[in-house]
Amino acid sequence: MSSSFYEAVEDNPIIAAVKNMNDLEVCCSLEDIRVVFILFGDICSVKEIVDKVKAAGKVAMVHVDLISGLSSKDIVVEFIQKNTKADGIISTKPTLIKKGRELGMFTILRYFLLDSMAYENIRQQQHAVKPDFIEVLPGVMPKIIKNVCKMSRIPIIAGGLISDKESVMDALSAGAIAVSSTNHEVWML
Repeated sequence: MSSSFYEAVEDNPIIAAVKNMNDLEVCCSLEDIRVVFILFGDICSVKEIVDKVKAAGKVAMVHVDLISGLSSKDIVVEFIQKNTKADGIISTKPTLIKKGRELGMFTILRYFLLDSMAYENIRQQQHAVKPDFIEVLPGVMPKIIKNVCKMSRIPIIAGGLISDKESVMDALSAGAIAVSSTNHEVWML
């Protein structure tokens, strides 16, 4: 399964991160977008959102922390797997990532790099949690991205504040395998 995710980001390292229905419609209409990060919805709408992404032939990754009505317990991951066609999950919670791996889903552990303690958490947790990918935010810190890539054997996705071609190229040049962005102009690069 993970080879299809890798193939998708090899085809286009720009990932559409959608935060509303308009974003969803736009990204589903763009043939070049292969992976979609779903950053909105609720327990009643998440299946419909994932179905639209899948119908467009794209990899659907649900950020379970951002879906209204879901708890932070690992049963959430089982709910997403059983009730949607999502390919995987994104979370800041290591326990949810572990559950996703147990269920054979793609997993992305998201980190907000606010200080040296957050950076150290990546070093410590990557071995225990073993996500398929690590997403670091903000993604406009090439020097930090380069350091994280050197420290981690897990592929890195840069997200947050990616707003133009220069920030995309800087993140990819620093070693990220892909970038995620909510910016429609970036999706069309």
